[in-house]
Amino acid sequence: MISQLIFGIIFIAAIILFYKNASKIYRNIKLGQSVDRTDRAGERIKIMLLVAFGQKKMFKKPIPAILHLFVYVGFCIINIEMLEIVIDGLFGSHRVLSNVLGGFYDFLIFSFEILAFLALLGCVIFMIRRNVLKIKRLNQSELNNWPKTDANLILTAEILLMAAFLIMNAADYKLQTLGAAGYHSVGSFPISSYLVGILPDSVSNLILIERFAWWFHIIGVLAFLNYLPISKHLHIILAFPNTYFTRLEPKGEFKNMASVTEEVKVMLDPSLPPPTGEASRFGVKDVQDLTWKNLLDAYTCTECGRCTSACPANMTGKLLSPRKIMMDTRDRLEEVGKNIDKNGSFVDDGKGLLDTYITREEIWACTTCNACVEQCPVNINPLEIIVGLRQFAVMEESQAPSSINNMFSNLENNGAPWKYSQADRANWTNQ
Repeated sequence: MISQLIFGIIFIAAIILFYKNASKIYRNIKLGQSVDRTDRAGERIKIMLLVAFGQKKMFKKPIPAILHLFVYVGFCIINIEMLEIVIDGLFGSHRVLSNVLGGFYDFLIFSFEILAFLALLGCVIFMIRRNVLKIKRLNQSELNNWPKTDANLILTAEILLMAAFLIMNAADYKLQTLGAAGYHSVGSFPISSYLVGILPDSVSNLILIERFAWWFHIIGVLAFLNYLPISKHLHIILAFPNTYFTRLEPKGEFKNMASVTEEVKVMLDPSLPPPTGEASRFGVKDVQDLTWKNLLDAYTCTECGRCTSACPANMTGKLLSPRKIMMDTRDRLEEVGKNIDKNGSFVDDGKGLLDTYITREEIWACTTCNACVEQCPVNINPLEIIVGLRQFAVMEESQAPSSINNMFSNLENNGAPWKYSQADRANWTNQ
């Protein structure tokens, strides 16, 4: 009863803590501007199933895609066993589902073991790719310090959790073969059976190993659950809503701000009524000016770097990294959230997403080619943030690179981006 009570307290505390942290993330996302992403539900469900569940875009790079599939499927499906672990922990039973599922339970444990081994293998290879082979996109400057540590912590945690699962099963299997009380013969153990030989023959020692691995696995999973809100690994949850709320319009389609459109219409036709209300700000200076979908994108970012590796500006040595844009947005949003927690509501801290986190050199390096949007495995859109920051710089501050200002002057004077007058536009035909 003491162990059941301890388990119950740990389990309930972990769920409450996760709910509290998840509520803060939801609150932060809701700080964004409203945008309607509820249309065409059937198409959205299809995208979610293909991209988030089916990992369609991951397979543009087959090797990491297969390894990620091992980890993704293994970790998710194995945690189905969490249902049995929770029941056993609360009621003091042992492998309770074996009594309900009968022979199918053997198939489940067999599948779980294969998947656990594949997940463990995938994590080990990912560790080697990241730390030994030093794949370029996994070792760029924006990943220094915490992001790199975060990635290694996640991989280490998953390796330890899968190892604990297999050791638990190995000890359980050996206790079954020894006829230990409470360990009835059930399950099929294709992987952990190979570990039996390294385990002691003493029943008491085997029970100690099995119980330690059981507690390590369940506490590790609950700790991992509460690590998610401060980790890039939150994408295992948010990838599904993020892909569902994908922007369905063509990637190259640009939408003018409604407030600007209204003002221009009134300028061109004075008979129209004046715009209703007044825009507080054109473009994006801080995270509150972004849409809630942009903020959801920021929390969903996996930091995989596919966007940056496909960015032509980054390839040519320019400062822009779409991954950094998303990481900076998330960092600023977290800072704003802590400001709200401290003061009850947001108090101006003299900072902003533009200049404090993202430099002007970065936003003007972008070619708006949408390569980053196309490459992202969970349909994140860094370009929307970059364009919003540009709009603020031009429309609110009248600050733009000289090349952009020259283009504006040419548009105003010549009706085209080039410096030639309209009368001279066809002169090239005489050459």
